[in-house]
Amino acid sequence: MKNLLRNSIVSSIIGWMIWAYMALCNRTIRWRVEGDEVAREIWVGSSGIIVATWHSTILLMPSGWNRFIRRWPAKNRAAMLISMSKEGEAVAKAIKHLGLEAVRGSSRNKKKTSDKGGIRALAEALRILKNGGAMCITPDGPRGPAQVAQNGPIIMAQRADAPILPYAIASSPTKRLSTWDRFRIPYPFTRGAVVFGTPVIPSPDKDREALRAELELSLNTAMARAEAMTDKKKGRS
Repeated sequence: MKNLLRNSIVSSIIGWMIWAYMALCNRTIRWRVEGDEVAREIWVGSSGIIVATWHSTILLMPSGWNRFIRRWPAKNRAAMLISMSKEGEAVAKAIKHLGLEAVRGSSRNKKKTSDKGGIRALAEALRILKNGGAMCITPDGPRGPAQVAQNGPIIMAQRADAPILPYAIASSPTKRLSTWDRFRIPYPFTRGAVVFGTPVIPSPDKDREALRAELELSLNTAMARAEAMTDKKKGRS
């Protein structure tokens, strides 16, 4: 599979297939939304902004983008941070169909001798944010632990003086894979919810760990609410 993904034609085809499935889910899932008014105020009132969503929900991520965020006042640029892996290449090509740029790099490094593009990715992300753009990130990616925020988005937010907007999205029923993040495969024609969590402001009087914990709590709280909204028994709460 990895050898196949090295082929640009194959990765382009897979990227198109990923985008097509994203679009199908976006159009056919019955969506509910919460927290969009406050989220829009933060979006409009900030120059650069970071949108954070858990890695397991990547296939659902475009639904909120297309239905809500994309209709808000435009930012100079909108991009997503994607790992340098071969699997990431297909995702990078898929999001281009959504009008999103791909910033390639990883905030982590298995081998100290290889940067995995992390420094270049951070520099490009900061450039986008400082010039009034938006960056979408998965704060628990690319290898987890699942739904545990890492320091990368906090460093980015502090350096760019950009707020972080937690963005949770869920659908039900859904298929969960046996990967580190229990990746979600949404089904078309089901129930879905988008919940924007409490924004995280990179205040200078808060240390990095406090901000990291705040992001993790806000995103997990929003995720729990999104899942409750898609549950048949709890969905009308």
